[in-house]
Amino acid sequence: MSYLESLRVFVRVSELGSITAGGRDLRLTPAVASKRIKELEGRLGVRLFNRTTRKLTQTEIGRDFYEHARRVITALEDAEAAVSGLSGHLRGTIRVAAPLGVGRSLIAPLAHRFGQDYPEIRINLRLSDKRVDILEDQIDMAFMLGDLPESSLKQRKIMDAPRVIAASPEYLARCGTPHMPEELKAHECLLLRYPRSPEYFWTVRTGEGALRLDLAGRLDCDDASVLIAWAVAGAGIVNRPVFELAAHLHSGALVALLPDTPPLPATFACLYPHRRQQDPKIRLFADYMVRACKGALSKGAVALPGAVATAR
Repeated sequence: MSYLESLRVFVRVSELGSITAGGRDLRLTPAVASKRIKELEGRLGVRLFNRTTRKLTQTEIGRDFYEHARRVITALEDAEAAVSGLSGHLRGTIRVAAPLGVGRSLIAPLAHRFGQDYPEIRINLRLSDKRVDILEDQIDMAFMLGDLPESSLKQRKIMDAPRVIAASPEYLARCGTPHMPEELKAHECLLLRYPRSPEYFWTVRTGEGALRLDLAGRLDCDDASVLIAWAVAGAGIVNRPVFELAAHLHSGALVALLPDTPPLPATFACLYPHRRQQDPKIRLFADYMVRACKGALSKGAVALPGAVATAR
């Protein structure tokens, strides 16, 4: 078993590029993770990583060994999943990724509830507004909010999430209220930006069809919650799903803009590799989360309520 555990550590360290990150992912201290790697290298009689004070890289032998080790761990996980499915005794770890905002407000509380209902299934939740590589990062399931990418992954749509363009009364008093989509180009637009970000522009619905707007602003960030905080503080105009802004819209901290030309809705969905669809605990988690997300969002603000003020 210690050899298999060392293999698991080697695989995660290889994938995450850090002994600390690989150990943390497996809930091990850096010292224990490092010991596992050294034990594996001692057993094999080769160096698997080149180590410096700043960087950890695989040796050529380490790269070759990783491919074989990954197949061993994958086969073991599949075997364990098959046995747990037949026995009805589900256990193991599910690696989940989600955007920061919806991850904190929705996915994390529901994952905690799932963990209470199924205490032998561990949830490893990773939150980031950056796009994750599900296959490379060995993610079992990723929740996405936005335009779904073209991929070979299994996609399960949860619902369409209406968006709203909004700003604070303070910002509108200072900079004026846009009444046409094109007028946004003269405003401070708060954009979600990071390398390979898909949101360098906003798309709104008009009577003539979808209109793409290339916008700019002095502030951008890779964390949507920061954009919302900036908007509430009067720094600019934000374009986010309604359920993320609902509390601020109801309180009057933000005012909805351009109600006749709303932004296109975001797709809220979960994605996972086809292979993981066969894992009983993944199917259970997917069914549970899709049902719970729909229930939570249908009871909240998933459409712009009539009571919310709009600026015209």
